[in-house]
Amino acid sequence: MAVSGRVISLAVQAALASATGRSCGYGAAPLVADKPTGNTIPYCVLYPLGTAPMDGPPFGDADADAKVLVQVTSIGSTAEQAEWMADKVRTTLLGRTVNSGFATPITPTGFAVMGRELDKSDGISVVSGVYSYVERFALHVTTPGS
Repeated sequence: MAVSGRVISLAVQAALASATGRSCGYGAAPLVADKPTGNTIPYCVLYPLGTAPMDGPPFGDADADAKVLVQVTSIGSTAEQAEWMADKVRTTLLGRTVNSGFATPITPTGFAVMGRELDKSDGISVVSGVYSYVERFALHVTTPGS
C-alpha cells in the first residue's frame, strides 16, 4: 500500500501532544476540547506538506518508501514561550535514547517511521502580538515488508 500522508500526520500529531504535554492542532489552532490543554497557549500546529517517493519501488507500489514533510508551528504569547514550545517539539521528534533509537515513538497504523530529520527552521516571527516558531521535519516512512 502507498504511504498515507494523513495516517502519518495523525501519528505525528498524537506523538507531539503526548510527549510535549501541550495540544497540537492539525492544520489549525487546537480546539477548546482538544487534549491535553485545549487552545491554551503555548501549543503547536501541524501542517502536512506532502509526500515524495524515496529510492526503491515506484511510488504507489505496495512496498514503496516515502519522505513525508510536515511543518510544525509553535505558538506562544512571548518569544520565549514560542521558543520553549519549539524546543519541546524538536526534542519530541528528534530526541534520541542512549541506544541511538528515537526517544518518542511515532506509530502510524500500517507503517513504520525509519528516520527523522530537521529539514528547515525559520525561527521566530511575531504578528499582532502572537509569536510563532516555524520548523519543517522530514520523516522517512516504509510499509510493512519493505
